[in-house]
Amino acid sequence: MLCTRTSLCFLFVLTVTTTSYGQFTDASGELGFSGGGKAAFGDYNNDGFVDLYTGKLWRNENGKRFVEVTDSGVGGGEAIWGDYDNDGNLDLFTFTGVGALYKNRGDGKFDTIEFPELPTKNSRGAVWIDINNDSLLDLYVGGYEIWQQTVHPDVVYLNKGQGVFEEVWRSPENYSTRGVTAADYNGDGFVDVYVSNYRLQPNFLWKNNHKNGFEDVAAQSKSHGIPDSVIEYTGGIKYPVCGHTIGSCFSDLNNDGLIDLFVGNFSHPRPGQDHPQFLQNGGPEKDFVFQDRSKSAGLEWQESYASPTIGDFNNDGIQDLFLTTVYAVGSGSIRNYPVLYQGKGNWAFENITVLQKLNDLPPTYQAAWADIDNDGDLDLCTAGKLFRNDNPLTGKWLKIRLSGDGKRANKSGIGSTVRIKVSDNIMTRHVESGTGEGNQNDLTLHFGFGALEANSISAEVTWPGNYKQTTHGLNLNTTHTIHLD
Repeated sequence: MLCTRTSLCFLFVLTVTTTSYGQFTDASGELGFSGGGKAAFGDYNNDGFVDLYTGKLWRNENGKRFVEVTDSGVGGGEAIWGDYDNDGNLDLFTFTGVGALYKNRGDGKFDTIEFPELPTKNSRGAVWIDINNDSLLDLYVGGYEIWQQTVHPDVVYLNKGQGVFEEVWRSPENYSTRGVTAADYNGDGFVDVYVSNYRLQPNFLWKNNHKNGFEDVAAQSKSHGIPDSVIEYTGGIKYPVCGHTIGSCFSDLNNDGLIDLFVGNFSHPRPGQDHPQFLQNGGPEKDFVFQDRSKSAGLEWQESYASPTIGDFNNDGIQDLFLTTVYAVGSGSIRNYPVLYQGKGNWAFENITVLQKLNDLPPTYQAAWADIDNDGDLDLCTAGKLFRNDNPLTGKWLKIRLSGDGKRANKSGIGSTVRIKVSDNIMTRHVESGTGEGNQNDLTLHFGFGALEANSISAEVTWPGNYKQTTHGLNLNTTHTIHLD
């Protein structure tokens, strides 16, 4: 699926083989990891091993142990990593409650930085974004609700430098935001934001207006849901019935170089409620309108789908999907379980949850990918556990860490996109600071290549602002750091 006809054969054999063996081992006890809330992966101490925040800070010790850090100065709550001051150290922003910003001192400790009190009250998700391409990371924070009483606004804070953040935008109408994710889906050099709304509300695709604000283009891009009759909700808002969306993901799901969408809808067994959607980005030729590819995808219905995360766990070059559930038992006493779907290509996915030893997991909102032991395959944090990917039969791989110069692009590389062309495929990954509902995958980008015969490849980086840079001779089965020239 990635190079010559000969290589296609090898890739097919590899795919069949990897689905025959359980790849994942619950290594939580061995690693010393226990529980926690939503997962945010980030290498806060720059030792080359990705750490983890789940309401508690866990330091990764060479992929062998995760040690809870109790004296870091970081409080609890749900959070995302990003280097807001471009000093080379990942900082932490807590988006729950009134909000909190923690500056990484570089010695394992964090200082609390003064930050405006959030109007979002009980946020379920946020993202770091550079809304104006000044190399300083800004914040988009989603606002949720108090059911049948009030709905809170979404808000954007502009990073003014020196640890000062100023509110520059609020959502014009208050909807019940759950997950928030971001990517430059239309390739104009400015990051855009997709908001997963609950209570059967349409979702928002906030297109960056290049003026520290957004225009909602969800309806015209067909990413808002499948509208039905109009209803009213708390706060006097009216909207066409769509879905109970909890979390969504941006990702190139068909290797065409365009960033697609997966929308993870919770749906009661009543008509008029959207099921999860696989949405293909139509690109510039179709004005970036999304096409619904859900019918061919083969995702089995469950009532309480919640937080999705996307990654190529078996290194075959095709993105896979892990999706959690809210309930253990849904309507009609039907069991609900988190699921793992392997991407088969051409918008087809296969349920391999049992084969990969991830069956019978409890309800959870926690779901994020990272290579915790630096062995070249993605491991999974979910349901309060760390599942280590232990199958040695996965294909070739490449990992890329991006480092901006702190002047044209942020040091974390957040908002950047990397494309690798192999035969007729353009494999695309983007550096994201939020996925699903309030989780964060590792900022290091991960590519799988199956049985690709080449030993090195070239990668094109598009930094925020559309700075483009091509790096040649990247060896496979290796982690590379690419700095902005």
